[in-house]
Amino acid sequence: MKPYLVILAAGLGSRYGGLKQMDPLGPHGESIIDYSVFDAVQAGFSKIIFVLREEIVDDFYSLFANHYRDYIEVDHVIQRLEDIPEGISLNPDRKKPWGTGHAMLAAGSKLDHPFGVINGDDFYGKEAFQVMHRFLTSVVPDDPALQAMVGYTLSNTLSDFGYVSRGVCEVNKQRLLTKVVERTKIEKKEEDIIYLDEEDQPHFLTGEELVSMNFWGFTPAILPEFSRLFHAFMEQDGNQLKSEFYIPSAINRMIIEGKTGVSVLNSPATWFGVTYQEDKPFVRDQLAQLHTTGSYPSPLWPAT
Repeated sequence: MKPYLVILAAGLGSRYGGLKQMDPLGPHGESIIDYSVFDAVQAGFSKIIFVLREEIVDDFYSLFANHYRDYIEVDHVIQRLEDIPEGISLNPDRKKPWGTGHAMLAAGSKLDHPFGVINGDDFYGKEAFQVMHRFLTSVVPDDPALQAMVGYTLSNTLSDFGYVSRGVCEVNKQRLLTKVVERTKIEKKEEDIIYLDEEDQPHFLTGEELVSMNFWGFTPAILPEFSRLFHAFMEQDGNQLKSEFYIPSAINRMIIEGKTGVSVLNSPATWFGVTYQEDKPFVRDQLAQLHTTGSYPSPLWPAT
């Protein structure tokens, strides 16, 4: 059963100032999503499901997704603010949907194969797709016991221009995830790396911590657990204007409850991404080098 790939591309990009998923960053106008889809095709994924906002669907297909149709099956779903459990009232002042876990659940009805989940604005590296594909082709679709995550080193995932959000992980000797905590305000301060907790109190990090960059591998059997936890989240925090249902937070709860285990996959892949407009020159330079060294063809896709 060939795995699918879910690409979360509905984000508003508030810190970035625009819809960064569509920015041309490669030497021939490629977006970061173009590279993710290319790497997924090369690794053997059989279908791409984009999670989008309704107002960008037409532009997204005309600019990007139609390029892929000769290489891989393409589908999409809409992440809507109103898609919440029955019996939960929606705060009328709420403007944004409910985060990465909610976005993944939006695709739930289409996920009858093992599937990977990635952000649309992160470059994960082709090796990451290869190790995830190997994992997903070895799992039993109706078994929730073992899921997967590609891990990265914190110091290699920071921006020079402001704070970032990362799932900070703890792993045992068997490379199983024992804890993941979503830290939403991690920032470099001169020689230090600091995160702010819920009370805006600072804490130091070494930079060697293992972090999640939201590259997950799941079986369809995990979706009922996500739905259950989303319902609980909405009952407790759904009335807040900025609360978010994060994939790492849900996974951490499942691990605590003994509902699943998560294998942390080894990969030599290099991550980079665009959190702020100021990150773009570095990303453009990195992508250009990958074309120069022959890691990617030029152009990446015909007519890109």
